[in-house]
Amino acid sequence: MANLMEVDWHSLPEPQDDGAANHLGGARIPDVALTATDGTSIALAALGGRTVAYCYPMTGKPGVALPDGWDMIPGARGCTPQSCAFRDHAADLRRLGVDHLFGISTQDTADQGEAAERLHLPFPLLSDADLALTSALRLPTMDVAGATLLKRLTMVIDEGTITRVFYPVFPPDRSAADVIAWLASAPYRRASGGV
Repeated sequence: MANLMEVDWHSLPEPQDDGAANHLGGARIPDVALTATDGTSIALAALGGRTVAYCYPMTGKPGVALPDGWDMIPGARGCTPQSCAFRDHAADLRRLGVDHLFGISTQDTADQGEAAERLHLPFPLLSDADLALTSALRLPTMDVAGATLLKRLTMVIDEGTITRVFYPVFPPDRSAADVIAWLASAPYRRASGGV
């Protein structure tokens, strides 16, 4: 599968719910700042309103081989289609009350920046290369080729508290649509009493 966007999801192993995200619902986001691809530093815990943060293992680069056996690791394949789906639905998410949208991986900011530019993402990617957020929240991870990578999940965060977790996420290109469907049924009630 040379094209990062053309994926036959039926040919890939589907990730199973291993319970590794069960503790996240209702959890407070720790006060950890992450470097963003737009050059800022973002502390999810300090953000007001509603935030959607999707975690993904790693974005591949055209012409650079993925780790050996990548496609057969359940949930590994599909980071580019997932990011593009959130890109394509960013306006829909805003209309449904999402104030902040981010992708998070353990890749460094340089690799993330290449992906954000190439994919024309209208939101920043956040780097947790030092695993500070991953460790503090005990996010589900996998070890691939000597690197600790995040398993794919999406969090809806309201005023620093995780109110909904999507895990496992499969197929990845449907992730944004799944979040939108949930948001449509669970409008955000702001502190002022508005929607």
